[in-house]
Amino acid sequence: MSVTIAIPFYNAKKYLPDAIRSVFAQTYQDWELLLIDDGSTDGSLEIAQSIKDPRVRVIADGKNKKLAARLNEVTHLAKFEYIARMDADDLMSPVRIEKQLHILENNKNIDLISTGVFSVMNDLSLVGIRGNEHTTINFEALINKKASIVHAAVIAKKSWYLRNKYDESLAVAQDLDLWLRSASANDLNARTIADPLYIYREENNVTISKIIRAYDNERRMVRKYATNGRFKLLATIHLKTLGVKILNTLGLMGWLLKRRGNGVIEKKFLDDYWKVITTIKETYVEGLK
Repeated sequence: MSVTIAIPFYNAKKYLPDAIRSVFAQTYQDWELLLIDDGSTDGSLEIAQSIKDPRVRVIADGKNKKLAARLNEVTHLAKFEYIARMDADDLMSPVRIEKQLHILENNKNIDLISTGVFSVMNDLSLVGIRGNEHTTINFEALINKKASIVHAAVIAKKSWYLRNKYDESLAVAQDLDLWLRSASANDLNARTIADPLYIYREENNVTISKIIRAYDNERRMVRKYATNGRFKLLATIHLKTLGVKILNTLGLMGWLLKRRGNGVIEKKFLDDYWKVITTIKETYVEGLK
């Protein structure tokens, strides 16, 4: 059983090497790695092209098509039925691919699986852990925020992606739109596990502009997809938007970052986290400096 791992990147020179190392550090080694440049200008493409391994393919056309378009390309470029994705500024636990594939292979009805995350700052200092266990996820749970899927930690079947494409007109929240749209069509056989197998740089995403844009898109999706409780959902999103604006005015966005990561870290998880980071940092990739 083989898997395609895809990393679209744009100006990720600072973080891309460790993202790639975390792929090579996997306990499961039957993979191909797609590195898809989205018109980088900072030397990221040169980093990708420096890797000397036949399992790595670098795709570059000089264009800046944005994430949704690149993820749709991945579906057609992937050689294998299982597609794992990650963001270029993140890392993943060495056992991530092995554990997710094991569940998919033993539950043939599942099309998609995601994991919990270690929430970290840009310097990889640990903020917290988040993630929930859901054996089934339906439209109502998603629209009411009772279940969520960590987009970057997803492994899904290529056949599912061929049926369910990303909306390339959306600049943010393309993932939520995809989950809601597929769930409303009764085509989201998904599962999440709480194990923190993905290392997510929250700091890059907890900015006032990104959060406001995400909430704007959530309102648009509620109007588009929700049929029950629409007014309550819209009111809740408006209150969240107001709350974020107040936090930003008071200079308390850091509090929001810690809250997103739960802020509570047991010693066992802390020890495990730093073992994972050490393993990744020490992983040799030929051609990568």
